[in-house]
Amino acid sequence: MYSSTFIFAKKQFDDEFHRLDQAIAEAAKSIPGYLGEETWENPATGLISNVYCWESLDALQVLMQHPRHLEAKAAQARWLDGYKVVISEVLRTYGDTGLGQPSAASRAASDSH
Repeated sequence: MYSSTFIFAKKQFDDEFHRLDQAIAEAAKSIPGYLGEETWENPATGLISNVYCWESLDALQVLMQHPRHLEAKAAQARWLDGYKVVISEVLRTYGDTGLGQPSAASRAASDSH
């Protein structure tokens, strides 16, 4: 399993940003290999993180090459005051069921822990 973490500082979001953001989220969910997404905000720094989980790097690459994603990347300076992306291979996830059931990939990694 892989994660792509998009960390950014926001400027002012407008209707175009929200439409594009929604289109990218829908595109991600339609890609085979998409496992889920979580968003976090750090009130102390104002930074926001969107964490997408993927079965493979190939699935992640499909989103990265999607026309709506490329459009957002080209226009990001209008809405963002800096960003970085962290791509990680997830070795294992584990915990109780309080936050939902883990994905099949997470269960397999957890079983070997």
